Amino acid sequence: MTKHEFRTVRFSKSSIPFLIVLMLTLLVSACSSNNNTNSSQEAAATASNETASNEAASSDTSSTSTSSTSESSEKALIPITQITNWYAQAEHGGNYTALAKGFYKDAGFDMTITPGVNVSGTQLLLSGKAQFAMSSSDEVLVARDQGIPVVAILGTFQKSPQSFTYHEGQGIKSIEDLNGRTVYVSNGITYWEFLKKKFDLSKTKQMKYNYELASFMADDKSVVQSYITAEPYVLDQQGVKVGSLLIADYGYSPYANVMITTESFLKEHPDEVQAFVDATIKGWDYYKDHSDEINPSILKENPDESLDRFAYSSKALQPLVYGGDAETKGVGTMTTERWEEMNKQLLDLGVIKKSQDVSKAFTDEFVEKANAAK
Repeated sequence: MTKHEFRTVRFSKSSIPFLIVLMLTLLVSACSSNNNTNSSQEAAATASNETASNEAASSDTSSTSTSSTSESSEKALIPITQITNWYAQAEHGGNYTALAKGFYKDAGFDMTITPGVNVSGTQLLLSGKAQFAMSSSDEVLVARDQGIPVVAILGTFQKSPQSFTYHEGQGIKSIEDLNGRTVYVSNGITYWEFLKKKFDLSKTKQMKYNYELASFMADDKSVVQSYITAEPYVLDQQGVKVGSLLIADYGYSPYANVMITTESFLKEHPDEVQAFVDATIKGWDYYKDHSDEINPSILKENPDESLDRFAYSSKALQPLVYGGDAETKGVGTMTTERWEEMNKQLLDLGVIKKSQDVSKAFTDEFVEKANAAK
């Protein structure tokens, strides 16, 4: 047989059943293998899908968490504006300390301090453009007499720095000694009306104060209205030796640099008021012994001044802010007795038309809580 011939293989009849069984066995085995392969592939795909879903869910959760944290951070700081009563100066030291040291930020505020120059803090409060402003207890009572619903929440100065400054060597020992002298004072200023009535200063020559010291410097016998924390330093730099009479020592003693807000803001946002008072008092407590650290930041807001001037002022204000009732009750404290006395004085002078309910004009609630928490 050549290589191109085929060999015919013959099976006996008895071997045919065996072959059929063998073929069926091979067929079943092949099908089972294919099914297992498909199941493995499906399981792997399912596992892969579950992993992807879990990763996506984890990513979404992480993204949501990050987004929530970001939103929370953005919502944390509340925009707040406070208006002072002049250009930035040491007399505002505690407020600027709270800003510089982050006390306002820690209280949840994005704080803006606006100098109260050529603006009305009261009007800005009423318009909602500011939430807090700086005033004095007599001004608060006058405002309320005019129907303006402001409330004092913190009395920074226990004694006002308002004073009369005179030339040394003129024999001036008391307010009564102003008789026979030229007095430079603003027209209608309340404390002058009070002093004239109490001490009979009818023999003084009243001249309008124009916020300059040249006229006073030219006349040794004259007297000028001043802040005991400011003008004596300015005059000393000009070589003029002076003394001062603190008006609060002669019976007219309003709280000064009082922080105020509106009745509506107080009612609607008591927590924010408390946080503001807490941070401001913390600022004044810090400023007491760290004014040299803080004054440069105040100077940045008022570069026309000097650190020497601020150093003088921060020393001069110490007994006015930290003395009196503040010495035992803490910075910012106010009493009903002082407010009642001021109310009576303004009524006697005709500055207000009717007696005011001082319990509505001020509250010591927030100051007491702030000082108690120290």
